[in-house]
Amino acid sequence: MIDILFYLFENYLPDACPEPAALAKKLMAAGFEDDDISEAIDWLAGFNDATNAPAELSSPTLATSMRIYSDSELARLPADCRGFISFLEQADAIDATARELVLERALSLSDEEIPLAKLKGIVLMVVWRQQLPLDALILEELLEDDDADEDAAEPGSDGARPLFH
Repeated sequence: MIDILFYLFENYLPDACPEPAALAKKLMAAGFEDDDISEAIDWLAGFNDATNAPAELSSPTLATSMRIYSDSELARLPADCRGFISFLEQADAIDATARELVLERALSLSDEEIPLAKLKGIVLMVVWRQQLPLDALILEELLEDDDADEDAAEPGSDGARPLFH
């Protein structure tokens, strides 16, 4: 599913994404599997629902609040994910409202533990859909392939892998 989200990020403007039925046809034509398409469209529908719930995600006190993770969130969001979210906030790449949207969408995934690569994809979607300004260095960090260091250690590998396949 995350590949579909990256595909959308690469190919559509936030306000030019097709309606679900047309999007499903386009994704099928692009070679994505039916199950992944259904999951991605459901996830995007949830994303739209979450962005239309300003009372929950845009509280005036949210901007000055400190995020404390629940036990269930800690179990699903490893330290590297929580640290990355903190890094983005400190770099002013996302605000508290965007942070909560990222967390809500990440925790809606079926993964038992959210990998950092998926979290980065979700951050890209939030930034893309909310049309937030993004510094080039932060964008580079979001697009960085976290497995490249492991691949570089393999003989004959230069570590260069495309993030989007």
